[in-house]
Amino acid sequence: MSVVVTIILTVQMLSALAMIGLILVQHGKGADMGAAFGSGGSGSLFGASGSANFLSRTTAVLATVFFVCTLALAYFGNLRPSSSGSVLESAAAVAPAASAAPAAPAAPASGAAQIPAK
Repeated sequence: MSVVVTIILTVQMLSALAMIGLILVQHGKGADMGAAFGSGGSGSLFGASGSANFLSRTTAVLATVFFVCTLALAYFGNLRPSSSGSVLESAAAVAPAASAAPAAPAAPASGAAQIPAK
């Protein structure tokens, strides 16, 4: 399943980058007046209607792909095996072992002087 998550994450990143690029290329609503005074819109690659239709539709498709990838990543991220409990239950099982009484101190080396306990 790790391969599937990696593929979905890659598609999400690529769609996000493509959306950023398309949004930056699009003209605002105020740019239409300048196009009316001879900016050569009829001879463009996308026809006389301009690129607004194509770019806005492509942006909408990429936004849908991004949204679907986000939902899929959220779904796969929340999948848990049925045998394991919650994170808190597994932490509670580990905590008593970690807080057990410390081991007895190691015996000093044979050449070291021993200090008697008072």
